[in-house]
Amino acid sequence: MPAINFKIDTTSLQELTTHRTTTLPLACYKTDIRQHVQGHIPLHWHDELQFVLMIRGNARFQIYDQQLSVQQGDGLFINSGSLHIAEAASDGDCTYICLNVAAHFITAHDLYAVCVHPYVQATNLPFIPIPCHEGWGNAILQGIQAMWLLLQERQPFFEMKLAAQLTSMWQHLITSGFQPHYSQAEMIKNERIKQMLEWIHVHYAEKVTLDELARAGQLSRSECCRYFRRYFKTSPLNYVADYRIGQSLILLQQDQSVTETAYEVGFNSTSYFIERFRKLMHMTPLAYKKQVNGD
Repeated sequence: MPAINFKIDTTSLQELTTHRTTTLPLACYKTDIRQHVQGHIPLHWHDELQFVLMIRGNARFQIYDQQLSVQQGDGLFINSGSLHIAEAASDGDCTYICLNVAAHFITAHDLYAVCVHPYVQATNLPFIPIPCHEGWGNAILQGIQAMWLLLQERQPFFEMKLAAQLTSMWQHLITSGFQPHYSQAEMIKNERIKQMLEWIHVHYAEKVTLDELARAGQLSRSECCRYFRRYFKTSPLNYVADYRIGQSLILLQQDQSVTETAYEVGFNSTSYFIERFRKLMHMTPLAYKKQVNGD
């Protein structure tokens, strides 16, 4: 099966996938993490709310600077605008059902301000684990499965059933004890890390300096380093190097040499590119190129 290239705006990191049916602002699909071209779901965000149900294998998610494992049978809610990444946590298949829905579709318009908006804006709820052994969690996970089936079968008036199911799932989520809080300081931190990532994804193929990156986030050099240590457990320039490797995977599947690829993604040394690639991918660029192209 060919690798899937996850559609993400290379500047803003916003996911570009259209999350809607013909008539409704939602989408429900299965995602096999290992089938992505980079072997994981890369860092991104989207305006829609996301519900995840792990149906095969186990996955590790990182949402901003927080990490968690999602076991088979369990699930996860990811809030609007939250930066996140996912990778397989076990060998074999790692597949989940992903339900993305526009926040305004959760409830009737008159209830949105009270029942949805405070949770969407909450900075203390970038995600909520959904355990299958809890009554409220099991109800939400069964709801994801029910919506998946409704979208596959598309019986008459299935849209009304989808809307009713979604409202029920949301009610279970917000009545399970999670209280929304908003912190302006936390919002600013989240926006600054997004600004620096956007800058990297525009300029990664150029010479990147710590000073330039810090200015993009309106931070000092030391603060910039602290941000990357907090969010990604690495230095800013190591993040840049790893991002370049990720971009090289796409080019290596095309008719380009290893040297051409190295320089195109911003490395000024082919040997360093090969060294960095081997460290991250556990194989050389040439071996990867032969593997994905079936040589």
